[in-house]
Order: sequence, then structure tokens, then C-alpha cells
Amino acid sequence: MSEKIDYKEIGFKSGIEVHQQLDTHKLFCDCPSILRKDEPDFVIQRKLHAVAGESGEIDSAASYQASLNQNFFYQAYNDTTCLIELDEEPPHEINKDALKIALQISLLLNAKIFPITQIMRKTVIDGSNTSGFQRTVLIAKQGYIETSQGKIGIDTVCLEEDAARIVSKEKDKSYYRLDRLGIPLIEIVTAPEIKSPEQAKEVALHLGEILRSCKVRRGIGTIRQDVNVSIRGGERVEIKGFQDPAMMIETINQEILRQKSLIYQRKKVEKEVRNALPNGSTEFLRPMPGAARMYPETDLELLKISREMINEAKKDLPQLRKDIEGELKIIGLNEEMIKLLFKENMLENFKELILVLENPSIIAKMLLVFPKEIASHYKKDISEIRKILNKDVLIFVLENVKKKKINESQIKHVFEKILEGESLEKAIIFESNMDSVEEKIIEIIKDKPGLAVNAYMGLAMKEFAGKMSGKEIAEIIKKHIK
Repeated sequence: MSEKIDYKEIGFKSGIEVHQQLDTHKLFCDCPSILRKDEPDFVIQRKLHAVAGESGEIDSAASYQASLNQNFFYQAYNDTTCLIELDEEPPHEINKDALKIALQISLLLNAKIFPITQIMRKTVIDGSNTSGFQRTVLIAKQGYIETSQGKIGIDTVCLEEDAARIVSKEKDKSYYRLDRLGIPLIEIVTAPEIKSPEQAKEVALHLGEILRSCKVRRGIGTIRQDVNVSIRGGERVEIKGFQDPAMMIETINQEILRQKSLIYQRKKVEKEVRNALPNGSTEFLRPMPGAARMYPETDLELLKISREMINEAKKDLPQLRKDIEGELKIIGLNEEMIKLLFKENMLENFKELILVLENPSIIAKMLLVFPKEIASHYKKDISEIRKILNKDVLIFVLENVKKKKINESQIKHVFEKILEGESLEKAIIFESNMDSVEEKIIEIIKDKPGLAVNAYMGLAMKEFAGKMSGKEIAEIIKKHIK
């Protein structure tokens, strides 16, 4: 984008909403939170109508959706869909595991947790809910996070049901699958205090780091980010569909220019929801929803969050990535190894293995380096190698390093022997005749006279391929050269 924008001068305001699925069963029933690819067992049909909210008014977004006059078809399964998802049975008590994760996220966001709160119904008649509403509960408010450009407030933290998954659309028909409906979803809404598109991206990444430190689902579609944008003389516009925070800067700048152009032409900037497109532009989705779509859930009591529940959430409050990285650096891991531990999701394995043998470097190699090298050598898939070299195998090997039955330089060779079919007990046995080893090293020195110690070390290590420790080989070499 060529035009330079003075964000302060144009009265730029922005806030972010993040929706993240939690890694538990569904929020108001015991159905599993799994997405299915197989054909559904049955389909039901519904027609949804707009109704007034607690204020007595019908929400404008609900009226718009009702005007489309759609028929909705819901695909379901006999073994993973229940009557609650079909809206044929009242919701059960709220999922305690999901509530605990929501409390932990609230604590990490420095937010004030409500001791008593009301589960609400939010009118949604675009077909994504069989009932025509989404259940949501306000967990905490008035939190904050720190950024390089200052503190950004967290207005609210809510726990809610995810929507059904769209499968296909026709002119007057929409097909949804009920596998996603009811998956616990945390919603974080920041205050409209973001001062620039760059800060918006920073806030999104920071919120993502906090969420990933907790028990959340991973992968495409498990997190959704929306950005609210307004300028002086314009209106708040909500932009949905960001899969990558990197696109936020370009998309926000284009939205600013769109609003500036409308204001310059003396046209009204409408309050609306727009969809982010890959090129940074946006398209209209629907009018902006308001408070008129909220009303209390009549099938559930008030939700009480006790001090004991908060203290329980604090007990195993997760660390943020930056804090973990700092600790890993202190114990001697380099940045490359630390990045790989996170990238390959091996941090928990690392923490367990370090309790067996306090040697961070060799454990990182066992988890990250040796399996890749062995997979390449044997031309096998890395997942297959890791299945064989599982946690129990790694613990067994480390225990024998600790007992000095094998040395660190032999670990990779132990792995190779296991992959070739030897039992664990046999794989750690190395027959070493020191006389024959010394004879071979003398031969190497005679064949290539005049080399440095390190050069002879390289040749000898290659020859014995992990069967001897580097220390033992070095001692023999030094004994036979000046």
C-alpha cells in the first residue's frame, strides 16, 4: 500500500475478538469434540425465525438472516450426536474441564472473574445452530495484556458453544454438520485501544501465545480472529476470516482507505460485518449484530464460580512460551533446539525425560535429531520411527546411561539396533575388546601419519560408529601420537 496513514490524525480505533476451541468434550453434553469425514447416519430439517431479545427488540442481524428465507438441513451421527445438539433435550451442567481452562485463560489475561454469572442465549438464525441461538456465559472482565506500544485492555472473556459446520449451500438451502456444534469455545474481546495495524498483529499473536499455553485444540479452523475497525466520521466495522495475523496489517489499512473514500464522497459508512479476502480487501457479510439478540438461558441455573475453583485453576496455571524459552536457555539449550521442541510438540516429552537424566542436550537430540537421522538412513517415515522409539524406550535408554551401562555416544546405535529388531536388553549390550580397538586405532595412525588429534578422532569415531565413547578413543589416540 503506497498511501502513508497517520493513525492518530484519522482517529483510528481497533479491537480484536479471538475465538478458540478448547480441547475437551462438548460444553453442555458428553459428546466428543471430533470432526467427522464419513457419511452421516441421518439428516433433519429446520426453519428458523427471528425473535425478540431481552430488550423486546428483534436484532437487525437476525432480521437480515430471517429475510433470506433459508431451509436448513443438519447432518448427524448415531454415536456422536445427542438430543441436546438436535435441540430435543435441555442442556446438561456446564463442562467443568472447559470452565477450568476458561478460568486459567482469564487469570493469564489478568481479568476479574465473576463469582456469579448468567448463562445467556444469543440469537443466531443463520442456520449454524439447530435451536436458533448460541449459549454463552461471561466469565471475566477488565483484564489486560502488555505490548511494545503499551497496555491493551481485555473487555470480556466468555465461554460459549461453537456453531455447526457448514457443508454446502444452494439458493434457498444450507447443509450443516452437527459434529462441531457445542464444542467449547473461548471468546476474548479486547478494548478498542489498538493504535495501529502493527499493534493489532502483535496483540493477535500475544493472545494466540496465551491460548496455546492452555489446553486448546490445534489446527486449521480451531481458532478464529476478528478485527473491529473505525475512523473519525466512520462506523465500527467487524472484519472476519483472518487465518493468518500477517494479513491484518494490509486488511486494516485497506479498510481505513475504504472508509476514508466513503466519507470523502459524503456517503454513510455502515455498521456491518465484512469478510477478509486473500488480497487484503473485504466483502459485505451481514449487518452488525447488537445487544437485542441476548436473553437468559432458562434451562440452567446461575453459574457460581467459587474461590476454590479459582484456586484449583491457579494450581496448574500454564507458563507462557517466552517464560519456558527463558528457562530452557538457562539449562543450556540453544535457540534452534528450543524452536524445534515447540514446533514438533515435544515439550512435555522433554520435561518427563529430564527427570530421568539431567542432560538437556542429549535428551533434545534423542527427541529431535536422532529420529530424523535414522528415518533418513532407513528411508522410513519419522512418525513410524517415533512410534517404535516411544517414551518407554527413551526412558529405558536414559536409565541405562545413568547406570553407565552405555554411554551417550552409543545412544543412536542403540536406537538402530532396536529398529533392526533387537530387544531392549540386547540393544544396550556392546562387546568391546580394548586391545583390538587400540590395534585398529594404531592402524589408522600408521595409514595416515602426521594428522592432528581431531582428524584421527573423526576417522576413529566413524570406524567404531558409537560402539566406543569419544573420551576412550581420544585417550588411545593421545597415547600413540606426539
